[in-house]
Amino acid sequence: MQNAVSKIGKLRRILPIDQQLWAKFDLLRTLVRRDLEARYKGSVLGNLWPLVNQLSQLLIYTYVFSVVLRVKLTLTSLPENNFTFGLWLFAGLLPWIAFSGGLMQSASSVVGQPNLVKKVVFPLALLPLVPILSTFIESSLGLMALILFVAVQAHTLHPTLALLPLVWLTQLLLTAGLGYLAAGLTVFLRDVPQTLGVTLNIWMYLTPIIYPASAIPEAWRNWVFWLNPLTAIAEVYRDLILVGDVQHWGEWGVASAIALMIFCFGFTVYQRLRPAFADVL
Repeated sequence: MQNAVSKIGKLRRILPIDQQLWAKFDLLRTLVRRDLEARYKGSVLGNLWPLVNQLSQLLIYTYVFSVVLRVKLTLTSLPENNFTFGLWLFAGLLPWIAFSGGLMQSASSVVGQPNLVKKVVFPLALLPLVPILSTFIESSLGLMALILFVAVQAHTLHPTLALLPLVWLTQLLLTAGLGYLAAGLTVFLRDVPQTLGVTLNIWMYLTPIIYPASAIPEAWRNWVFWLNPLTAIAEVYRDLILVGDVQHWGEWGVASAIALMIFCFGFTVYQRLRPAFADVL
């Protein structure tokens, strides 16, 4: 993970960006690296724990839905067996884990750093991004494992994997926008993280992650696809990694537009509330 974070710094040589922005980027990179180091400091498995947690969820959901409930799934690109259902499930779980984990942690990112908030020169806009990026990087371990499993099962790697950075952008915009909103509101309303936990539980079961979208009543299916950006993101992950063909271009475009609007709204609210943070904390 540290290598993944450090490699981002090489973009400095390519992108013509103002030095002040690069300075903030370097600070963000340092904060993310420290956050990743602090999460598992002293543990035996270290940064492998996120992969263990993700694989454990994969095994539990696969056992419940594929073995106990005998839910069957057919994908032309993969053989029909219980492991195929697990891969399909994992491809939908990965973006959800990164989204929900990053959002929950970002909600407390400002109230958890009162010393930094009271420093005049510290760029407070970075605080909600740190847990979001850390969780996103952690999920990349599960993503690499998923791509490896699919390659073994399908005996090929789909060229559509090259489009993954585009869906990551949609996912990060959505998570960061809601993260900014939650972090700013939590300073004044400490019930926000608890409310967010309940909301995310409901949101997950309203999103076709652990069940196929075809199981949603047809009258509601379009609403779920067009109004819930996580549905499009999870389905595009499956398209790119498992199917090798993007079957949800329209839904992906709408989800990206919604994510951009949420990011702009969340960041604007955060910036409006920011001057009062030090007075409350």
